[in-house]
Amino acid sequence: MGFSRENLKGFVLALMSSLFIGASFIIKKKGLKRAAAVSGVRAGVGGYAYLLEPLWWFGMITMVVGEVANFVAYAFAPAVLVTPLGALSIIVSAVLAHFILKEKLHQLGILGCIMCIAGSVIIVIHAPQERPITSVQEIWNMATQTAFLLYVGSAVLLVLVLVFHFAPQCGHTNVLVFTGICSLMGSLSVMSVKALGTSLKLTFEGKNQLIYPETWFFMFIVATCVVTQMNYLNKACLQLCNEALDTFNTAVVSPIYYVMFTTLTILASVIMFKDWDGQSVGSIISEICGFVVVLSGTILLHVTKDFERSSSFRGNYAPLSPTLSTRLYSGNGEPLKHEEDEPRTEEACLRTQ
Repeated sequence: MGFSRENLKGFVLALMSSLFIGASFIIKKKGLKRAAAVSGVRAGVGGYAYLLEPLWWFGMITMVVGEVANFVAYAFAPAVLVTPLGALSIIVSAVLAHFILKEKLHQLGILGCIMCIAGSVIIVIHAPQERPITSVQEIWNMATQTAFLLYVGSAVLLVLVLVFHFAPQCGHTNVLVFTGICSLMGSLSVMSVKALGTSLKLTFEGKNQLIYPETWFFMFIVATCVVTQMNYLNKACLQLCNEALDTFNTAVVSPIYYVMFTTLTILASVIMFKDWDGQSVGSIISEICGFVVVLSGTILLHVTKDFERSSSFRGNYAPLSPTLSTRLYSGNGEPLKHEEDEPRTEEACLRTQ
């Protein structure tokens, strides 16, 4: 199946999104360091001098541009193509940190980068073509089909069970609770983002979709899902910091969230938009294999970032370079450096988030 122009636009936008978001982490960290050097108070311990630092604001603007590009990408290409490419932002951040922040990238981390790139290439080559959509009402018909309604009902039911049953009991001891809530809501929000983005694209092309209530309904769903995700991602960040202070075994938490979110998003897109209809079995298997390679590379990247801490518990190995200190990843993917001489408290983690 050929690579359509719509897929090409979506791919370029997703690639730009990863570049901007990955670079924004490094720019903001440089801004935080510069502000701390001037004021003498770090942001992690209550300093707010970074709000007066132009470099930090430039990093924020860069991140916003990346998020907008990612939003528009869903309007042109299927989620099966766009969502896995989000892993490339981790590569951009790791490579820039190696050269700009002098945070050495472990050899296995380099292998993880190569795996992410190889898997992304496989996904791009075998990605399905975006189905032509002429109105938001057509998207509404897809969203109200029996199979997708069953998925939505199951997702909402699981979220309610996690929120009201498991979150009070083990939400602060089991990271799967909050990441599960965010992943389930995230898969629904991506479908709404794609629906809303497609509606806006048709509107800009001269086919006004703002007159239909379905467009505003999708906009409401997007807002609801985003607010829910932000709430529980903040809680997951605090939980992550607590776990780090006790065991330092946090390198797999961010990949767990990425795996859950990406898998559920692809599943939802396949059900709602029928992304795999018309594709050969070989192409589908190739996409799944590419996705597995990307996931493996992502996990390898995160694990090597926690290599120094992990090795300290084996006892028989000398610690690695101090530059490979533990890094925690918050809900939006930004690295939070955990330094041995300055352990983070819950308050510090919340301020950083």
